[in-house]
Amino acid sequence: MADKVKMLGLFFDNDQGKGYSSGEVVSGHILIDLSVPIQITAIRLHVTGCARVGWIDGSQIRTLGAFSLVSTPSSLFQCAEEREYLCLSKTLLEATADNDGLMLEEGRHEIPFELELPQRHLVSSFTGKHGSVCYLVKAVLQRPNHHDQHVCRELPIISHVDVNSPELVCPVSENNEKMVGRWILASGPVSLKVNIERTGYNNGELVPIYAEIENCSSRLVMPKAVIYQIQTYKAKGKTISCKQVVASVRGNHVPSGCSVTWNGKTLKIPPVSPSILNSDILRVEYSLAVIVQIPGAKKLKVEFPVVIGTTPYNDFASRSLSMISGFSTGWLPLTLPDTPEAPPNYADVVPQEEFEQHRPPVSPSQQSEELERQPASQTFSYIHEFRFRPPPLYSEIDPNPMEYQTVFSV
Repeated sequence: MADKVKMLGLFFDNDQGKGYSSGEVVSGHILIDLSVPIQITAIRLHVTGCARVGWIDGSQIRTLGAFSLVSTPSSLFQCAEEREYLCLSKTLLEATADNDGLMLEEGRHEIPFELELPQRHLVSSFTGKHGSVCYLVKAVLQRPNHHDQHVCRELPIISHVDVNSPELVCPVSENNEKMVGRWILASGPVSLKVNIERTGYNNGELVPIYAEIENCSSRLVMPKAVIYQIQTYKAKGKTISCKQVVASVRGNHVPSGCSVTWNGKTLKIPPVSPSILNSDILRVEYSLAVIVQIPGAKKLKVEFPVVIGTTPYNDFASRSLSMISGFSTGWLPLTLPDTPEAPPNYADVVPQEEFEQHRPPVSPSQQSEELERQPASQTFSYIHEFRFRPPPLYSEIDPNPMEYQTVFSV
């Protein structure tokens, strides 16, 4: 009788989207294609989500002389944990008490659905080496005297991480140095200084790296920049981590006695999962490292933690937040200065004798009336004579020091 249902499908309206987040509505439809009419009891929808981590712990090893015996399988045990993040159910169609079932005619039927996700923060979907975070939507077709038929689809969930938060937009810098060789065989130090503009980025962004590599050793060294993904799993009181390179860029070799400067060398963020920081059994973190490889010696490294987010970077808003954050950490706030005090009057500064000597014989109003009555040629000559009149004599010795001090005292 199962062949009466030719197809049972589950479709989302935004199949091309990047995923759903807390508070959003998941919408779509269930497609049922029937070869003959059938009677159904109900059509239900279930949404579940959980994180599962697990690995086999076989770290118990006994050493006998030159031989090592790995513990037997009976001593191996599985470290596993599980956390439930989502559990929702909704009935789309159901037979009532008045009838034993609902009839669906032959052909295709589309049953739409809408389901609102909770407002609480959900952990982003992820699949890693020792665990995963997975959300599933299951549509169940119930028929009288038949086994339930169902179809499942994975529901991508994204927990948004804002890269414009104050702690992610501040520049960071660090330096490190390593002496190549030891004792009398030491050839000199290799120093590394690195800084980046911020620690929050999105997929596809270019990370400008500013670095200074100084090679005072006798060896040829080579710098490179790397982005690591660090997966951390916790179960049964134990922790296991794995670290892998997701992006890298190499620089030019630095000969002995030379230095190289990276003035914004770029490293592109690949399409990776956003940072997962809100789960107690599974974490996904990232770091950016600048490494100097030294032949015959351990590498020199400077490493910064970075956060891969989901919201677009806003340069103006981020700068404002960083300024506010700076004020809260003790910076002096930028305030406009008070209105400047008016300068002293000329007559108050220059001695009375000198003022009387250079004071015009008539008042300014009389002067303007006289200029209006004079012809233009005489007015020009008067202005020309006034323009080239020498200024009052200046002396570094104040003839009236007490009076000068009284005038400018505050």
